[in-house]
Amino acid sequence: MHVLFIGDIMGKPGREAVKRFLKPIQLEYKIDVTIANAENAAAGKGLTKVIAEELYDYGIQFLTMGNHVWDQREIRNFIDAEPRLVRPANYPVGAPGQGYGFIRTMGIKIGILNLSGRIFLPPLDDPFSGAIRCINQIKQETPIIIVDFHAEASSEKVALGWFLDGLVSAVVGTHTHIQTADARLLNQGTAYITDVGMTGPRDSVLGIKKEIIINRFLTQLPAKFEVASGAFQLNAVVIDIDEKTGKARHIEAIQRFAEA
Repeated sequence: MHVLFIGDIMGKPGREAVKRFLKPIQLEYKIDVTIANAENAAAGKGLTKVIAEELYDYGIQFLTMGNHVWDQREIRNFIDAEPRLVRPANYPVGAPGQGYGFIRTMGIKIGILNLSGRIFLPPLDDPFSGAIRCINQIKQETPIIIVDFHAEASSEKVALGWFLDGLVSAVVGTHTHIQTADARLLNQGTAYITDVGMTGPRDSVLGIKKEIIINRFLTQLPAKFEVASGAFQLNAVVIDIDEKTGKARHIEAIQRFAEA
């Protein structure tokens, strides 16, 4: 089984990159399931129902979120009823939505678990113990489990990767918008990458207009963030998984670039 995981989709340029590149990638790599992090898909902040449907129409089958999950207030009106969308499972009890979900393809069920880190991010519940609780429930349905760990600190991501090695098919990091060069198989068969990267404007600072960010560093004054335009990119990983055991056989990081 070939799973494509697309890194943080950033605003309209990110959606344009998905529209441009997704179908050719799916054909080239014979993709069975496509998952994407969409917490920045609506102008860099959150997700709306219209934009979620746009991403599904492009061929994405499942969406994960992160610390910007509540930035668009309307998500609270549809997240409970949307089985193709998860937010971090370690939000406290009472938060809308669900932390993990399932998708079925070729008669095979896949579990997708979303977690948020706690270093330099809001102090949610412990993602390590929370992951085990969720994984124990997911394994009653399927051995194939993809974990999106939306976290800032690389140390926290690496630690969770080793902690879950052999328990899940893949741990893929999101949030920092820079694709890391450490895609690998861990010792017990879990595919890992510290950050999948960003799908959005290439000539930017993490998707934001570079002039805004540079000026903020120079002056330390607050500024309204605006998604950059121009050339765009798609960052993703392709994971080959043994559907019987749930172990990963290969992981490959991919990038695609285009002018606007």
